[in-house]
Parts: sequence; structure tokens; C-alpha cells
Amino acid sequence: MKCHLRSLKFPYKLEIMSTIFSKIITGEIPSYRIHEDERFYAFLDINPLSEGHTLVIPKVETDYLFDLEDDLLGGMMIFAKKVALAIDKTTDCKRVGIAVLGLEVPHAHIHLVPINNLHDIEFSKPKLKFSDEQFRATAERISSAIR
Repeated sequence: MKCHLRSLKFPYKLEIMSTIFSKIITGEIPSYRIHEDERFYAFLDINPLSEGHTLVIPKVETDYLFDLEDDLLGGMMIFAKKVALAIDKTTDCKRVGIAVLGLEVPHAHIHLVPINNLHDIEFSKPKLKFSDEQFRATAERISSAIR
């Protein structure tokens, strides 16, 4: 019998699902933290499309974004909006694009990507490389702009 993780509804939790994102939330794996509350965590993508490219994740382990309960999904979008507004204020972009792919890591997540044109949010393009100092400075700048 095949088990589809997508068919499991919140707040069901599988211990075998411990993803890299779960390990980031617990601090087992370091991250460039932007913002967090009791339900969500935002951090810089270490393979960014642009400076300030941020991932927003729920702290509950759920594979598929649209399997989240409505109140959690709505809360995640409100949380993402706070982060996106801070990214918009602190990076050189026309907008902050949003993408939900869900194929790279089996943990629901939203990409917030500073963009100036449609091609800036193409995930097939080469990723940028930044030093630890650059990541830290970007995270601090965005984090300090969150209200």
C-alpha cells in the first residue's frame, strides 16, 4: 500500500519527514534568519536568484502547501507579507515576486524573490553566490526593517 504524504492533513506529523527545513527550524542546521514567530520561520535561500531571496516555511512539517489548514495558510501569507515588505524596503527591486514550487524539499515553503523583471524569478537560471558576511549583512538589513 502506497502512503502519500500529501494526503495527511495538519496537524498530523510524521517523524520520518524530518527535512532540512525542520533541522533549520530547530537550529540543527544554521540559517540566515530573517524573522520568526510561533508558527513560521523566514530565512535567506543559500542558493538565491537575487540578493534577499527568502524562504518562508511553517514550523509544522507539511509536505504540500495546499494541505495546510486554511488558518495556517492564511497566517503564512500574512507573515510572508511582513517579510516581503521588509525585502522591498531594503533591496534594489521593483517588486518582491512570490513562487510556490514545492518540489525541492518536502516541506511547504514560499519563495520571496526581489525582482526587476520577469526573468529574475526563473529558477532554471544560475544561482548567485554570496559570502557569509554578505548573507549576514543582508539578513540583518531585512530583519531590522520588519515591523
